[in-house]
Amino acid sequence: MDWSRQTVLITGASSGIGRALALELDRRGAQLVLAARRLEALAAVRAACRDPARHHLLALDLENPEALPTKAAEAERLAGPIDILVNNAGISLRGRIEETDIAVDRRIMEVNYFGSIGLTKALLPGMLARRCGQVVVISSIVGHISTPMRSAYAASKHALHGWFDALRAEVHDQGIRVTLVLPGYINTAISLNALGPDGQRHGHMDRNQARGLPAEYCAARIADAIASGRAEVIVSRPYERFGRWLGRHWPALFRIIVRREQPK
Repeated sequence: MDWSRQTVLITGASSGIGRALALELDRRGAQLVLAARRLEALAAVRAACRDPARHHLLALDLENPEALPTKAAEAERLAGPIDILVNNAGISLRGRIEETDIAVDRRIMEVNYFGSIGLTKALLPGMLARRCGQVVVISSIVGHISTPMRSAYAASKHALHGWFDALRAEVHDQGIRVTLVLPGYINTAISLNALGPDGQRHGHMDRNQARGLPAEYCAARIADAIASGRAEVIVSRPYERFGRWLGRHWPALFRIIVRREQPK
């Protein structure tokens, strides 16, 4: 892939995997549209890039679905046609099901699922007209398996797999590629920023998250997967990949193990 010819829109670009991916793609030569709610944080990411003058900032709130077509059009006014959309923004959960207000479930689905498909729908017609483009979805290993205390988060990732697998089949012959990325534990602030059962910020770093793979390593793997047109890529330690394999091939044993495992 000639990255210098690619314009990439990254949601959730102000921190974590999104920030690391922005810096990685800047290094590879892509033009970027960095999108998130906080423009000041996006400005700091752009300032850290090697070629900040090429990149653009987009204030974007995925909880406002009516604004997504307008925001997609604004992104293309700023940077030209979007070649690659990276749906990265998302919220996690730390809470038992019986304690979690349904408003929290709805908020997580609004951001993680409806926000991603809404922005994709807004940019897809242009990609189809040009008969080229790529949609990248930063999902999770819990898009295939579910673990305690993350019910709505896992549900949103399962939903993304269902929707984007269907999209991949529908648009394959029209030059559009869909790449699903399944990170395991990555050392980011996702658990700090997760919602608790009452909707408040969790505010605690999970032990496994703190021991996770570096975000920079994850970003490089994502960039390689985009360039090669991979349909799906897992970025995790071997034991996490084994858990996914076990859930598929030995589901009864996996259910026994997972109900004894509580996040720490």
